[in-house]
Amino acid sequence: MNDFMIGAMMFSYAVVALFFLRFWKQTRDRLFALFSAAFWLMMLGRIAVALNRVEDDAVHYLYMFRLCAYVLILYGIVDKNRGGGGPTMNMR
Repeated sequence: MNDFMIGAMMFSYAVVALFFLRFWKQTRDRLFALFSAAFWLMMLGRIAVALNRVEDDAVHYLYMFRLCAYVLILYGIVDKNRGGGGPTMNMR
């Protein structure tokens, strides 16, 4: 059952990453590219956890994938709010 849940999470991360990649191709907005990269990193982190098969939390270095993904998401949000995210919609 655990393998099934890891596989389902990997699949959902890939779907979300492709979703953001599609929006990046349409808008060329850097926020979508960063979100897509973050979800690919989360998927790679799940693959690494699934392949290691360690029962305890001694593999703390595997969480670096998740940490890097969260940093990318935070950077994308801050970058977008500072006005450096790419094309923006004019709301006049």
